[in-house]
Amino acid sequence: MSIVFVPKKLRGKAKINQETIQRLLDENDQLIRCITEYMQKGRAVECVQYQQILHRNIVYLATIADASPDNMPSSSNSTSDETSASTPAVNGHERT
Repeated sequence: MSIVFVPKKLRGKAKINQETIQRLLDENDQLIRCITEYMQKGRAVECVQYQQILHRNIVYLATIADASPDNMPSSSNSTSDETSASTPAVNGHERT
């Protein structure tokens, strides 16, 4: 069972640390492998439950990242500037 499934009375009280985040990332890796395997076998219906768990995990991780005081906007801006500078024009329009 996914570690994101937390009883309501415990929600918001869990301590988030690097180990928890790594466990979620590892779980996501396994979920993606299962989804890929089922898709290759033509069993798309079985994929839905794994896709839902993967989606929940990704949203949870994004929420943690958004709430993290460790976010450094100055470094992320330089990364996005470098990315857009190296990205070719799409449909004749430069990316900004």
